[in-house]
Amino acid sequence: MHNIDSLAHRLSSYLPPDQIQFVRRAYFYAEQAHDGQQRRSGEPYITHPLAVASILASMHMDAQSLAAAMLHDVIEDTGIPKAALTEQFGSEVADLVDGVSKLTQFETDSPAEKQAENFQKMALAMARDLRVILVKLADRLHNMRTLSALKPTKRASIARETLEIYAPIAHRLGMNDVRIEFEDRAFFAIYPLRASRLRAALVAARGNRKELLEKIQNAIKLRLEREGIDALVIGREKHLYSIYLKMRTKKKSFKEIMDVYAFRIIVDSADTSYRALGVIHNLYKPVINEFKDYIAIPKSNGYQSLHTVLLGMHGVPIEVQIRTGEMDNMANSGIAAHWLYKAAGDEALNTGGSSQARARRWVQGLLEMQQRAGDSLEFIENVKLDLFPDEVYVFTPKGKIVDLPAGATAVDFAYSVHTDVGNSCVAVRINQRLAPLSQPLESGQKIEILTRKNVQPNPNWLNFVATAKARSAIRHFLKHQRHHDSVALGRRLLEQALAKFNTQLAKLGEDQLSKGLQEAKYTSLDKLLEDIGLGNRVAFSAAKLLVPKAIAESAASNISSPLSIDAKEGMMTSFARCCRPIPGDTIIGHISFGKGLVVHRDTCRNTIELREHPENIMPINWSADVQGDFLADIRVEVESERGMIASLATRITEGGASIEQIHVDEKDARNSVIAMTLEVNNRVHLARVMKRLRTLPTVIRIARPG
Repeated sequence: MHNIDSLAHRLSSYLPPDQIQFVRRAYFYAEQAHDGQQRRSGEPYITHPLAVASILASMHMDAQSLAAAMLHDVIEDTGIPKAALTEQFGSEVADLVDGVSKLTQFETDSPAEKQAENFQKMALAMARDLRVILVKLADRLHNMRTLSALKPTKRASIARETLEIYAPIAHRLGMNDVRIEFEDRAFFAIYPLRASRLRAALVAARGNRKELLEKIQNAIKLRLEREGIDALVIGREKHLYSIYLKMRTKKKSFKEIMDVYAFRIIVDSADTSYRALGVIHNLYKPVINEFKDYIAIPKSNGYQSLHTVLLGMHGVPIEVQIRTGEMDNMANSGIAAHWLYKAAGDEALNTGGSSQARARRWVQGLLEMQQRAGDSLEFIENVKLDLFPDEVYVFTPKGKIVDLPAGATAVDFAYSVHTDVGNSCVAVRINQRLAPLSQPLESGQKIEILTRKNVQPNPNWLNFVATAKARSAIRHFLKHQRHHDSVALGRRLLEQALAKFNTQLAKLGEDQLSKGLQEAKYTSLDKLLEDIGLGNRVAFSAAKLLVPKAIAESAASNISSPLSIDAKEGMMTSFARCCRPIPGDTIIGHISFGKGLVVHRDTCRNTIELREHPENIMPINWSADVQGDFLADIRVEVESERGMIASLATRITEGGASIEQIHVDEKDARNSVIAMTLEVNNRVHLARVMKRLRTLPTVIRIARPG
C-alpha cells in the first residue's frame, strides 16, 4: 500500500519533524508530477519512488536522500527541469536527483560502449556524493522485487546487469544484505528452473539437518554461558546463489556444501570476541590454517569478524563467525550503517565512519582510472577487475596495512602507494629479501619497493598485474611514451628527408608549413610527425608536400646522410629478431607500419623482400659512441656429454656476456645443436666470446645465423 503516513511514522524514530515534513513535500511534488503514469504492474507510478524511499529509511538515510528517492524519476519521466527542483528543494537534492537520473539511462540491450559510458557517469556522480549510488541501489532493489511484471527477456537482461554491476558495487560498499538479495533475485530471473529446484533441495536438506544444527547450537551456547560470556548464537544459512556458484565453480556437490554447519556468534565487544574464540576452540578442535582475524585487519569494504572452522562430533565441519553487534550491522549494511550527516540544509559530510572513508578512497581510485583510461570500455574492464571479493593484506616498511586483490604482485603494491612509485619501481624486497616483481603477494608480508630515477614501466608487467589501478597507469604511461617517441622519431626522419631538398623544418615558413599540412590532411605538425614515426606515412612524401613546389620538382636526388642509431632509441625503434643486429654490423632501417623504425642487418634474408618497397627503406648507421647491451643469436654444435651446458655458460660469463635464452636440439645420439641468445656490447665483444667457446674440445662448429 502506497502510504506516506506509514513512512513518516517510521522516520519519526530518527528524524526531526521539520525534516519529515521536507520528505512529505517531496512525496506530494512527485505524486503530482507522475499523476496519470502507471507502472507495468498497473499500480500508480508513485508507489515506486515511495518504495525506494522506504528502503532508504530502513538504512536510516538522511532527509535529502529520502527526498531525492521520491523525486528520482521526475527529471527523467515528467520533463520537469533540474532548475525547478533546485528552487523547490535546494541544490543538494537537485544534484542527487540529477546524478541518479544520469544512471537510470542504463539501456541494458544497448551496445557495450553505451553501457560503459553510463558506468563512467556513475563513477562521476558517486565521486560528488556517495548518496547517489545508495539511492540508485535502492531503486534497483525495488525494481528487482517487482521484476515479475516484465517480459522474461527484459527480466533476464536486467538481472544480468544487476549481477555484473550492482551486486559487486553493493559488496564493495559492504552492503551484504542488499548484495545477497540482488544475487538471489537475479538467480531466479535468469535461471528460474535451476533456482526453484535448488530451493526445494535446500528446504528438504534443512529439515534433515535441523536436529544436529540445534544440538551444536545448544552446545556452543551452554559452553559460552558457563564461561560467563553473554552471546547470541545464530545458525547461519548459505544463500541460494552462493550455493549455486560453489557447485559450479568449485565443482562441489550439493551434499558437500550442505554438510558444513555455519554459526554466527554476536557478543558485546571486540575483547569478548577473542575470549569467545578461545572457548569455542576448547569445545571443538579448530582446523589448522582456517582461522582469519578480520577484526584486527578489516576487509577493504570495512567488514570485521573472526572466522574459524572447527571439527564437531562425528567429524562434522562447523564454520563460526564471531563479531560484535556493531560489526554485524556493518557487515550487513556496510556504508549505510554509518551514515553521518550534519543537520538538514548543511553541506553533506562525505566523510564519516571508516566504511565511508574506504568507499570514498575506492571512488577516488575510480576517478583516477577514468582520467587515464583511453575509452569507456577500457574503463569498465578496469572497474570490473577492481570489484574483487578476495583480498591479501600486506604491510609497508612503516607498518601501514595495504589491502590488495588476491594474486596481486609487488607492481600492484607500488601503484597502490602512488603512480610515481609504480612508474619508477625496479625491484622489491619481500620480508627483507629481494624477490621477483611478478611474485604474487601473501597476507602478512612486509613489502619494500626499490625505485630509480629515469626508468619506465615495463610493458611485460601487463601480463601479471592484478589491480585496475596498476593496469590503467601502465597503459597510460606507455600510450604517452609511445606518442612522445613516435613524434621524436618522426621529426628525425622528416629532417633527414628534408635534407634531400637542401632544407630543414626550422627554415620552412609558418605559411608554407600550414599549407603543406593542409595538403597532407593533418591538423598539426605533431600528428604528422607521429604518423611518420609510427610508419604510417613515408617521410619523403611528407617532405615533398611541405617544401615549396619549385624546390620539390628541382631537388630530390640529393643523398642525405644516414640516420645515426643509439642503444636507447625509445619505443619506436626496435631491433629485428630475425637477424639481431649489434653495433659493428652493417645495418639498414625499415619503416614498418605501426611499429616505427625496425633495424635489420644488411645481410638479413628478410630484407630482400623489404627492398621491393624502397620508399620504406633508409640508410642508417651506428652512432660513434653507441653503448649498451644488445641481443645476438649464436648456434653451437657440440658433442653431447654431461656438463656441456655448464662449460659453455662458464666461458660466456668469463667473456663478460650473459645468456638470455637457450634451446637444446639433439641432432643425433652423439651431437647436439644449442641455440643461444646472448647479451653483448658489440660485434667485437661477440667475436671474443665465440673465440673462447671455440677453444672448448667438445665444440664442433659455432656460427651466427642469418
